[in-house]
Amino acid sequence: MLFQRALLLGALIMAACTPVAAEQAVAIPAATLDPADNRTSAHAILAGGCFWGVEGIFSHVAGVTRVESGFHGGTASSANYDDVSSGTNQHAEVVRITYDPRRVSYGNLLRIFFSVVADPTTLNRQGPDVGSQYRSAIIPANANQRQVASAYIAQLNAGHYWARPIVTAIEEPRTFYRAEAYHQDFMANNPDHPYIRRWDAPKLANLRSMFPALYRADPAP
Repeated sequence: MLFQRALLLGALIMAACTPVAAEQAVAIPAATLDPADNRTSAHAILAGGCFWGVEGIFSHVAGVTRVESGFHGGTASSANYDDVSSGTNQHAEVVRITYDPRRVSYGNLLRIFFSVVADPTTLNRQGPDVGSQYRSAIIPANANQRQVASAYIAQLNAGHYWARPIVTAIEEPRTFYRAEAYHQDFMANNPDHPYIRRWDAPKLANLRSMFPALYRADPAP
């Protein structure tokens, strides 16, 4: 259902009595715990609402070599867009980021995630999208990533950068299921889609202005 979110956006605009605000960018410090990683390639899996924008934004981060939209948390039988969109299984819309840790650290990926990609204080909701499939979550690939994520959430909560506490969960890694082909590179292929223009283009602008040293104009595949 390619235009599902566009229809939802139209409904929200019509329903003026229940306005929905886009996630606001928040200036936050770098992670104090962010050890060096000399590997040439690593993976990070993050859930931050609609994977169209999450994938699109991280594809513009220098040091990221590939970003894939997919599903995580449920079974193979329900790992498809229609089933996940129903919100009746354990899947979340996620992205799997392949990156060069020598160029961009895991801590910096999390900094971008929390500051410009997702609102970490909303439970099972991002922007206009409501349901557990749109939850904010970090799926660490190893013990080091888990330690960095846990320490960073504690650091940000202690700094009170948001009016509400962070509810982003650190989930146990399970199988990543790649989403259907038409979801891949959706933001790059559909820059004028109403959902992208309303909810995700501002986040990309925030990435460019807030992290100029980590922004690149040409997206990764």
